[in-house]
Amino acid sequence: MNEHRWLQWAQRIQAIAQTGLTYTKDGYDMERYEELREISIEMMREQTGEPYPIVKELFASEKGYPTPKVDVRGVVFQDGNILMVREKADGKWTLPGGWADIGYTPKEVAVKEIREEAGLDVRAVKLLAALDKKCHPHPPEPYYIYKLFILCEQTGGSPTAGLETSDVAYFGEHELPELSLNRTTESQIRLMFDYLRDPRKEVTLD
Repeated sequence: MNEHRWLQWAQRIQAIAQTGLTYTKDGYDMERYEELREISIEMMREQTGEPYPIVKELFASEKGYPTPKVDVRGVVFQDGNILMVREKADGKWTLPGGWADIGYTPKEVAVKEIREEAGLDVRAVKLLAALDKKCHPHPPEPYYIYKLFILCEQTGGSPTAGLETSDVAYFGEHELPELSLNRTTESQIRLMFDYLRDPRKEVTLD
């Protein structure tokens, strides 16, 4: 059995509770959905060891119909190597990117993140992959996340670390540094190199 199946169960229970609390008009149903939400919080607290207030704030504080969060990663190649940045948060490497921002298109997010994290001006070219994080070997976390990988071409700038990054470098497919697995996995980077070898490869969609 998937070792992180408990996380999927907690996420589903939380989503059902949040949807019910959004639409129900019945007081009895409201109590039941609140109880479901509490169960999901307890499941997360038990598995993570985090205090109840932190789990509730991170995992069960949103209102309205629940939808996945979107993480956008920019993919830039140079001389057969891929652009990566070292995260200050954990000292490990990842493709530049982050949460999608309200008011920005996915292409605009990729361009903005690469500029902020790697100091490069780029043009977003095309979507390479739209992945569901649960289908890939990331560490567990409370959010349900879709990941978009967007191919970009450098138009200016020079590699420069930003506020959230400490280093910028290009790496070959078989010379990858220690990865920030919560953000990017080795298999995902190797998938990006597949697109370098075959630019006509279809978009990968989970």
